[in-house]
Amino acid sequence: MTHEIPAFEIPTIDISPYLRGEAAANATNSTACAEVAAQLDRACRDVGFIQIVGHSIPRSATDGLADALDEFFALPLTVKKNYRRPSSENRGYSPPKSESLSMSLGVAAANQMNDFYEAIVVGTEVSDYPGVDLPESSYAANTWPEAAPGFRPAIEEYFRHAQGLARILMCAFTDALGLQPEYFDSMLDHSIDAMKMNNYALPEGEIRISGDMTGMGAHTDFGILTILWADQVPGLQVLSADGVWHDVQPADGALLINLGDAMARWTNDRWRSTVHRVDPPIVDGQIIRRRSAAFFFDGNYDAVIEALPGTLEPGEVGYPPITIAENIAAKVAGLKGATAPEVDSRSADRVRAAG
Repeated sequence: MTHEIPAFEIPTIDISPYLRGEAAANATNSTACAEVAAQLDRACRDVGFIQIVGHSIPRSATDGLADALDEFFALPLTVKKNYRRPSSENRGYSPPKSESLSMSLGVAAANQMNDFYEAIVVGTEVSDYPGVDLPESSYAANTWPEAAPGFRPAIEEYFRHAQGLARILMCAFTDALGLQPEYFDSMLDHSIDAMKMNNYALPEGEIRISGDMTGMGAHTDFGILTILWADQVPGLQVLSADGVWHDVQPADGALLINLGDAMARWTNDRWRSTVHRVDPPIVDGQIIRRRSAAFFFDGNYDAVIEALPGTLEPGEVGYPPITIAENIAAKVAGLKGATAPEVDSRSADRVRAAG
């Protein structure tokens, strides 16, 4: 007798109970919140990717985000290059083929080519946390493109909404992990938050694409969690536990959430930091433009990532302790400088073994 492998599915979870005032005041005793927490635990164990609805980010904010991306990426390349930053700083503009995300895992692209997307990154700055002594290396000042005057206000508005949503998700994750309320608070009060906005920079229309061309190489995200807004265009693929790539697109009004390496290390891989990539967006032989904005909620630069209570069996050895800043710096060195990170990354083996 043969058993069919269950169809791969990204769970859709309505997180609105955690956004209601009465539930947020007493989330652990709320039946609705407890059910959401249970759903999140299952999704984080089985897949590591989630679609959320009921997230409260208004359509006006996501529309403004999309318009801002259009305004900036429509600028001539010569203008956009004025907003480049040194590779050690995770800020500013990155032209097409200047990064290789698979190298953040220490896995060189099979075609020896960098990824063809272009991107711009903004994030929290030292000035966002007055009175706290923070390193510029983790909280660098932003470079805002003056040539796109509508960009900054729209991005700042969406960024604020994403920051609020990330903290709500952390309340739900705390419940899902069975931890005491506010367990993570001391690790998040000066969080490194960053948003990478991507444009898959090939001209639209008919074009012959090499099967080896990479939109965005296979990688895991670096921090705690990622909130992803993306066009409903093919391209994003998620690597399942059986080593198969699966296409993923957001539903109407949904945001994609995935876990990063910090959460996987905290939970000793009880929860998954799922490998994902972007293939060239092609529909019926046509290149289709694809945009995305990944908000990375990474935690305090000096927070230590080590096994959470209840995640290690007696005698089991988890990941070696590492700070948030050390983990991110190692991954960014691979991304921008093609230097394999010196961290214990079990995800690299999954990429090498994938079909």
